[in-house]
This record gives sequence, structure tokens and C-alpha cells, in this order.
Amino acid sequence: MPARVTRRGLGLLGLSAAAPALAAPAAGGLAAIARARGITFGAAAQHSLLTGDAAYAAAFAAEAGLLVPEWEAKWADLQPEEGRFDTAPLDGLLSWAQERAMPVRGHALVWHNAMPDWLGRALAEGRERALSVMAAHFDKVLAHTRLRIRDWDVVNEPVANPPGSDVPQAGEGTLRDTPWLRALGPAYIDTALRMARERDATLRLTLNEYGIEEDTPDAAEKRRRLLDLLRGLLERGAPLDAVGIQAHLQLRRPFSPAPFAAFLAELRRMGLAVLITEMDIREAPDAPASLPARDALVAERAYAFVSTALEGGARSVLTWGLSDRYSWLRQEPAVALGPDRSHRGLPLDEEWRRKPMWQALARAFQGG
Repeated sequence: MPARVTRRGLGLLGLSAAAPALAAPAAGGLAAIARARGITFGAAAQHSLLTGDAAYAAAFAAEAGLLVPEWEAKWADLQPEEGRFDTAPLDGLLSWAQERAMPVRGHALVWHNAMPDWLGRALAEGRERALSVMAAHFDKVLAHTRLRIRDWDVVNEPVANPPGSDVPQAGEGTLRDTPWLRALGPAYIDTALRMARERDATLRLTLNEYGIEEDTPDAAEKRRRLLDLLRGLLERGAPLDAVGIQAHLQLRRPFSPAPFAAFLAELRRMGLAVLITEMDIREAPDAPASLPARDALVAERAYAFVSTALEGGARSVLTWGLSDRYSWLRQEPAVALGPDRSHRGLPLDEEWRRKPMWQALARAFQGG
């Protein structure tokens, strides 16, 4: 999952927090283009930047029709100490969105990262303690956001990466080894979904996963693992409404529409909605030196992927941020291109200008 990108981190990136204002009118943004075909376009946002960087806020007002909080709804931010909830940053983001009639989706209730230290210790104390802290968190958070968030990533990244992946993982069967799995066994996913449904009967419950998009043996195996998990959940009557496909795409990994379309068709046969939840594009280490050539490759992948997803039934597409200025692809050393250049994997460049990726998304939304 992407690392936190904040204003404080900009000094490391060689950028100032100031940027030129975005002049594009909201009527011509990606959200409006997508909406014309019944599609929702949105992006991950940070409350501190929405309120502290005018260009950032202008870009989201112009381009996005849906927000997801990058960090404000994760456990470490919402409940940093047991029983002490801090909803102020999330409330600020929700208010900003509400003033602009933007829905917000929640991310994420159960995840193995962004866990405060106390939660890790509590889960290590055994099953009853784990159930208790999960229930208490769901009670508070779902009641607090009930009128403003109608879709949550209830469980995030439960499937283990198979051999051949960048970071293979072991777990119980094909599930990722996490504190939740160790405390509650494989049924922790069923339990989280049931707890969420009990607290809000009309909430859309989503399971969110990555590494399932591209045409590689490890992605094919992870798709198989995810489908097996989903079939088991549905057979057991676990409440599940949607699957989120993160789409942190990598140009060094091939993409073919056919296997991805077949996967989407299987999800739809199960009766599950499909969302693209965290899209960005990581360039290959041997990316061309020329910016136009690099942008053309990114745009080509963006169009191929999003058009396939839309044809397969996805109706929501979110990118993980809007501008390269604030992308985790700039800040995270494990994925950075190098000291003298950075990924161009979001629709807007560092100065908030629309790039060929923006045009590719617009063309996919328009169906052309």
C-alpha cells in the first residue's frame, strides 16, 4: 500500500507547497466527462492538503466526483490509542466533500498496515480480545460515518502474493499472514463483513485487493486465489457487495485485456460490483528519457486498462491522488525511479497540468 505523502515530505522531493492555481473549470473535468456515461471518477485525497494547498483543492474540485481518504479513515489515525478516537481530520475531509456534493468512500476498516502499536499487542492476546477490539472500532466508526460514507473497504489486501511476485508472502493457505489472521484464523474476513453488516444493513461492503491486474503468472495465480476466497465467502453467506481492484499498475509487467476481462466477468457472475480503487502507473526502470515518450506509454496503459475495466462492468474509477506532485511513487524509495527523475503515473503533472494520461482516461470514459 502506498506510503504516506504529506506537505512535510515535500522538502525531500525538492518541491515547495506552493503551486500555480488550476484554471480548468469543473464542467470540463474527468468527473463530468465520466458522469455523462454513468461512470464515477474520483481520487484519494488528504484533508491537510485540501485545506492547506489551494492548487491541490482546486484540482480536486475541478476533476474529482468522489473522494477516498488516503489516511484519515485508517485505524492508526482514527484510534491511535485504545478507546481514544480522533475523527477530526476525517470529519474535515467529509465536510469539504459535502460542501461540493461529493460522496466519500471509506478505506479501510481491517488492514495489516496502519495499525497503532496497541492494536498489534491486543491482537496477540488472543481471539476474544481481537473480536472485542474489532467490534468496538466498528461500533464507533460506522456509527460516526453512517450518514456520510456509504461504501467501505471492510477488508484490505487479505490474499497472499504467490511465488513469482515482487514480494511473495506466506500465510494460512492462500491468505496473507497478518495479525488478524493469527488472532482469528481465516474466518476473520467473514467476521469483519458480518460485523459491518450488523451495524449498517445498507452499507456497501467491499473487499479491496492488489496485484491481480496484469498478464503474468503470479497475477493469474493471485486472481485464482481471490476468486476462491470470494466463492467461499459467498457460499458461507458472508455479506459482500463489491470487489475493489487497486490497480497500482507497472509498465514493466505486461497487460492483456482478455485475461483481465475474464476475471471481471467471473466477479460479475458472482453478483459483485467492481470498483477501480487506487489506480496509478509505475514506469519501468528503463523508461525512455523523453517526457513525451514516457507519457505516451503511461497513457497507452491507462487507456487499455480502464477501457477494459469499464467494458467489464466497473462503474467507479479512482486514482491514488491526482498530481505527480503528491504521489507516493515519488516518495517511496522502494518504487522510485531514481534521484533525477520520478514517475509520471497520475493524470496531472507536478504543476497541475493535464497530461496524456488525463486524455487517455477521458477517452476511456467517453467510450472512444
